[in-house]
Amino acid sequence: MPYVLALDQGTSSSRSIVFDARGQAVAVAQREFAQHFPQPGWVEHDADEIWRTQLATAQEALARAGLHARELSAIGITNQRETTVLWDRATGEPLHRAIVWQCRRSESLCARLREAGHAERIRALTGLVVDAYFSATKLAWLLEHVPGARARAEAGELAFGTIDSWLLWRLTGGRVHATDASNASRTMLFDIHRGAWSDELLALLGVPRAVLPEVHPSSHAFGDSDAALLGAAVPIAGIAGDQQAALFGQGCFEAGLAKNTYGTGCFMLMHTGPQARASRHGLVTTAAAAPPGPPQYALEGSVFIGGAVVQWLRDGLKAIQSSSQVEALAASVPDSGGVVVVPAFTGLGAPYWNAQARGTITGLTRGSTVAHIARAAVESIAFQSAALLQAMQADGGAELPVKELRVDGGACVNDALMQFQADLLGVPVLRPRVTETTALGAAFLAGLATGVWSGTAELAALWQAERRFEPRQPPDWAAGRMQAWAHAVAQATA
Repeated sequence: MPYVLALDQGTSSSRSIVFDARGQAVAVAQREFAQHFPQPGWVEHDADEIWRTQLATAQEALARAGLHARELSAIGITNQRETTVLWDRATGEPLHRAIVWQCRRSESLCARLREAGHAERIRALTGLVVDAYFSATKLAWLLEHVPGARARAEAGELAFGTIDSWLLWRLTGGRVHATDASNASRTMLFDIHRGAWSDELLALLGVPRAVLPEVHPSSHAFGDSDAALLGAAVPIAGIAGDQQAALFGQGCFEAGLAKNTYGTGCFMLMHTGPQARASRHGLVTTAAAAPPGPPQYALEGSVFIGGAVVQWLRDGLKAIQSSSQVEALAASVPDSGGVVVVPAFTGLGAPYWNAQARGTITGLTRGSTVAHIARAAVESIAFQSAALLQAMQADGGAELPVKELRVDGGACVNDALMQFQADLLGVPVLRPRVTETTALGAAFLAGLATGVWSGTAELAALWQAERRFEPRQPPDWAAGRMQAWAHAVAQATA
């Protein structure tokens, strides 16, 4: 049986999963790595630590599967998107810690771009709003603040990449500097209509073209891994940003199919086919992961603080000792008692895009307990996701109705949360048998390029639902809850 190794490099951990030809996980290995917060609102990772943990989990997953690298058909890479690395082409050494997608240090540059009237042109080219979330202003910050970086970048001595490019570079021993369209589309430097880097945006941001990776389809023979790393050279044949990989792994290959990933943040994507549909309701347009052929697109909404609100309950409020305790604490009360938590710890993402918003708890009374706050914190994940789907439905209209939502990510195992989500949305929520859809998407893309699977029709047949959550509450109940949420958001942004 063919096997594919998926490298799933996330915001808080590096994981590797071996999949068989049925799309089933054979072995998993995972390692966390350090988070660095040098200033309020700044978030960094050690790129070398990311590489070391990712390689270690790959070796460990192979060992657990009882496989030799020669038995792998391919490697697929999926990654935390927008996180920015700048490194020396000669030595492979990063010039600075990686600037994480959550980091807000370049917001002042974004504000200047908006004030100068560039936002609409940037959106027209890239499908994105001007925000510190995306890579371009992070890279511009590095070029400006790392001594000598700009001159060295212009001389061709430096390489820029999101985490996929960094891992590909290291896996191939520095032979390949490339990315895929899904990751390139998140940089705010990529013209999604032409499928190429934009000279206009490079000039606007002051980014030398010499630092950029080549861009290929998500399913593509990028290069072979260095044989010394895993024991044999293996084709690296699939790359996609984590959310586009999850859309692919969920079998959402056609316009109108949507998924939501509940991770550190929450990320909802709806496939829109070969049309780059502009959003009028606070979403972004992005390249979908796809095999070679006509470009595919998606509408996306990103929530900055999703599952991370549980970490806040644990580490900030000390309400729980481990994340696994949150479901029981939240379930110890019948509802939130009118408490609403807006976890705008790093501002609010889609559909609000308010960098100045800050976390807020409303509705507190003398009867409020830590359990009510915990329940409201968990419910905030569903509220933010419901706001995304409302925006998606408004953008799609009657032409692209969302009839169901496929879910994945760590928090999707919380049955109460998924039921609450279905009740708020008014559409069924479907949890797949294989919830590791981000890694599965990377494996699917790599396997398509190497003949493990024949096409998307075969992949769609592999997708199966484990549980379906049907809405139980009437529409007026959902409308009332969303109205309370909107009121709380107004307090957070006042």
